[in-house]
Amino acid sequence: MLAKLRAAGAHDVIVHGHDLAAAGEHLRTQLLPRDPHGVYVPPFDHPDIWAGNGSVVHEVAAQLAERGEGRAPPDAVVCSVGGGGLLNGVCGALDAVGWSGGCSVLAMETRGTDSLAKALEAGELVALEEIGSEARSLGARRVSEETFRLAREEWRNVRSVVLDDREAAMGCWRLADDERLMVELACGVNVALCYDGRLEKAVGKKLTKESKVVIVLCGGNDVTVEKLHQWRKEYGDVEKEIPRNADVPSESTAPGRR
Repeated sequence: MLAKLRAAGAHDVIVHGHDLAAAGEHLRTQLLPRDPHGVYVPPFDHPDIWAGNGSVVHEVAAQLAERGEGRAPPDAVVCSVGGGGLLNGVCGALDAVGWSGGCSVLAMETRGTDSLAKALEAGELVALEEIGSEARSLGARRVSEETFRLAREEWRNVRSVVLDDREAAMGCWRLADDERLMVELACGVNVALCYDGRLEKAVGKKLTKESKVVIVLCGGNDVTVEKLHQWRKEYGDVEKEIPRNADVPSESTAPGRR
């Protein structure tokens, strides 16, 4: 990851702490006061970040309209949650296109980064003591206040789902097998629901070949071919528990798209 940042033009890359909270605190209290031209760009907790993330929903709405499929909402949107910037953007965009309430939102976390699930269970914002998952991209110890507010509005149909790292890794290698796409654990957790009928259970209704489910493939920076092989070697036994009932239909393999 550091090499990728430098290759993209980063002048200096400073690594501090074990999670986003520690790094952010160091940036705000130690680095910015010494840099009069410094600008803090939050990783998830800002309306501009949410708006950018929400553009994916507007793209989906435009594509469905171009195909003559009307303005009916998808059955569900599946997105992962770290600090909540993606979820906030998705919910805001669903409001904008008139899909809120008619479209379930599955808020995916890995066990050990499940700050939203813990907050919903407690009925208040809580901070994890530490990040206990390999999905470091989801490593926010507490979700934003806006995320917690949105997830608690029952009419939005936001459903919190927590899977472990083994299942997230399985989602990564199965997506690579089925669609030749490489994603990191923070994204693989979204794909993992698509096997063994678990997506239907999470959405809470019958899904057919005509159903529309949007799976946000949100990250591919922290993955390599070597990591995929390692995950499969380390976690391969999970496939005995979660059999492959069907391939994940994509743009190229979905019914009527070939």
